[in-house]
Amino acid sequence: MACPRSAIFMMIIIFTMVGVIVSPAFSGNPVLLMATTTSTDNTGLLDYMAPYFIKQTGIELKWTAVGTGKALELAKRCDVDVLLVHAPEAEKTFIQNGYGVNRREIMYNDFIVIGPGSDPAGIRGKSTMDALRVIAEKKIDFISRGDQSGTDEKEKLLWKESGLGIPDKEAWYVQTGQGMLTTINIAAERGGYTFTDRGTYIKYEADNGGRPLLKILVEGDKSLMNQYSVIAVNQKNCKNAKYDLAMRFSDWMAEKETQKMIQNFKIFGKPLFTPNAK
Repeated sequence: MACPRSAIFMMIIIFTMVGVIVSPAFSGNPVLLMATTTSTDNTGLLDYMAPYFIKQTGIELKWTAVGTGKALELAKRCDVDVLLVHAPEAEKTFIQNGYGVNRREIMYNDFIVIGPGSDPAGIRGKSTMDALRVIAEKKIDFISRGDQSGTDEKEKLLWKESGLGIPDKEAWYVQTGQGMLTTINIAAERGGYTFTDRGTYIKYEADNGGRPLLKILVEGDKSLMNQYSVIAVNQKNCKNAKYDLAMRFSDWMAEKETQKMIQNFKIFGKPLFTPNAK
């Protein structure tokens, strides 16, 4: 006896729903959950590398891009299996407190201070410390991420080292609570300065057709090195953390072929990161 059309329709819906529910379990690919920084995501590095990772290892990489501070919190709460972050001091504290293991340096770029081409504060070519002091003295808008990211932590450390302290009570010091690209765009709108990693700046430069409103004004200080590292979440704190997959990712990132991929990742012919895995 033929089934009524309504019954057939319901069967299609049921089988479709079952397919959606069970398909991940039968996909055949284990999934590694990672928390990382906005810079590795905004620049397109992870979108570029993830297909190679699954092809070579059979592991699917899924990531959440947030500031390093929030990434560390996700790991503490056992929401991820591995980290790719760039705040060395915070990372070391994280490991000392038993939340992470096997920190491995993978790549680096550097931080820079950018601002309008007209450079109203006159900081072009100065050292980082002198540039911050001049901006504070002239009370020119400085736009900070204010989101506890690795970039934010580094910027605030530099303010402290300048002898001025963090000027978070000053009207000219604006904290966005946003990611790096958004913060750069706000600085451009206000004609102010900001502190960024070079990789994200190159992406911003490309987004603006090579004619960005904000220019690199301060660069090259040794204190501006920006190290990125992989850290596996500690199974002693998170019993369900996929330690074996995390270490496979860490090992893969350190392989010669992958390090070459990082070196060859460019926008406008400019490298965004320099590999330095040991």
